[in-house]
Amino acid sequence: MALHYKYNKPFILFLCALMPLWFGLFSSCKNHQHPDKKIFHYNESSGLASLDPAFAKNKQIMWAAHQLYNTLIEIDSNMHMQPSLAKRWTISDDNLIFTFILRTDVFFTADACFINGKGRRLTAHDVAYSFKRIIDKNTASPGAWIFNNRVDSVNGFIAIDDTTFQLKLVSPFQSILGILSMQYCSIIPKEAVDKYKTDFRRHPVGSGPFSFVAWEEGQALILKKNETYFEKDKDQKSLPYLDGIKVSFYDSKATEFLEFQQKRLDFIDDIDPSFKDEVLTKTGNLKKTWQEKIELHKQPYLNIEYLGILVDPENELVKNSPLRFQKIRQAINYGFDRKKMMLYLRNSIGIAAESGFVPAGLPSFDSMAVQGYHYDMTKAKQLLAEAGYPKGINLPAIKLLTIPIYGDLGTYIANELLQVGIKVEVEVIQKSLLMEQTSKSQAAFFRGSWIADYPDAENYLSVFYGKNPAPPNYTRYKNATYDLLYEKALSEKNDSLRYKLYQQMDRIIIQDAPVVPLWYDMAIHLVHKNILNFYPNSLNLLELRRVNKL
Repeated sequence: MALHYKYNKPFILFLCALMPLWFGLFSSCKNHQHPDKKIFHYNESSGLASLDPAFAKNKQIMWAAHQLYNTLIEIDSNMHMQPSLAKRWTISDDNLIFTFILRTDVFFTADACFINGKGRRLTAHDVAYSFKRIIDKNTASPGAWIFNNRVDSVNGFIAIDDTTFQLKLVSPFQSILGILSMQYCSIIPKEAVDKYKTDFRRHPVGSGPFSFVAWEEGQALILKKNETYFEKDKDQKSLPYLDGIKVSFYDSKATEFLEFQQKRLDFIDDIDPSFKDEVLTKTGNLKKTWQEKIELHKQPYLNIEYLGILVDPENELVKNSPLRFQKIRQAINYGFDRKKMMLYLRNSIGIAAESGFVPAGLPSFDSMAVQGYHYDMTKAKQLLAEAGYPKGINLPAIKLLTIPIYGDLGTYIANELLQVGIKVEVEVIQKSLLMEQTSKSQAAFFRGSWIADYPDAENYLSVFYGKNPAPPNYTRYKNATYDLLYEKALSEKNDSLRYKLYQQMDRIIIQDAPVVPLWYDMAIHLVHKNILNFYPNSLNLLELRRVNKL
């Protein structure tokens, strides 16, 4: 495994000092190559703040935590919930008590925090501890919201015995199962937190497919295969197949791309805009010069990009805005070509959002059940006239707030809408300011996105629930019929019936048009051909348990 020019002398010494601990991942400081070991290399250009799953608020930490820990439930490639640490679960008739029966063959990895340094069996007591720690104010976890006002504050997390864990809600919330699959809900041992305290962030102890070896912040993270991992493949061969993982932290996308070209990284996540035209055609396929070298993986990603419209009738911005009229909002939705936008601005990475607010990739997504807006200039002009502004005469200019990387998107939409008769003035501001203004209902028309926290359409539909503040209800939308449907869906156990409620809500959003859906995102990976069984999923979670390397 090559060490490249970025590493300085102190770090070389650091690697050499730790070499005896690395169980053959690297043969020597002189060579840094070990042909018999299968090491997966990837880069985190944004760095890594912590390895503590209670702080898994971004992709970088989530990816690392997924290698080191397990959750009660996990999500498969089709976005369906599957058992992980929990073999099975039951739900009480009143939809308030969820009882989980745990596996008995799961062990935490060996660590000095345990008696004699040996790993011990994971139990329901560890589950109760891990969840209580998330909501403990002393932990200050950014994930505390997942249980707040949902789980019984007194008897919410109970270990009945070593293999039985019980979760109690204050009111029905079927989506709690999806929440339990989040990396925040990774199960950890109390002994590790007691021993390492705040340093637990850089000394993780879990039960996952890989275990911690070393982390030199800003330089490299090294993980090795967990030899006692409980999962096996269909042939009863132990997982994972890889011997280890090396994460580098090149902050330059140009350096990352060069490392990938030279096969020192096994894959890269997404393509920086400066390289998109070099690698991809406008239709989103690999150019011929790359087809022999690498593979392109594309998968729907649970993220929707949209334009939000403030619709609170009591807000002064709304009282004086033409956007208060439903037909103007609908005209904007009809007034630009989403498919052309994807072709020329996105190299066809993503799906034009011509259905609802809920994106492709979720089991409840159905473009026939929820039919959204498509490009129709005639319809847009008709709606504009019906709203009292034929050909846009006397229609005040509308200001669209966006962030620098989407400036070209705003310009494209503004130019398209001008052909309809709608004048849009694009104002580019910093992301932090845009977030502040949307949270305070100070932005009448703004660019936004919503990435799923958990794989359930409820996560998207909560954005329009009238009782929710901003966030997540940045548009301040309120509709009594919608709210009743939302509350009914929260307690519906039957997936098919719940999906129909979701679709009914999505149709209401399309009709009322508090948003302008732009596109449903895609996860895009460039992967070398010697990497096998590497599959993306809609959560864009890095899944390496079944990955192999030639």
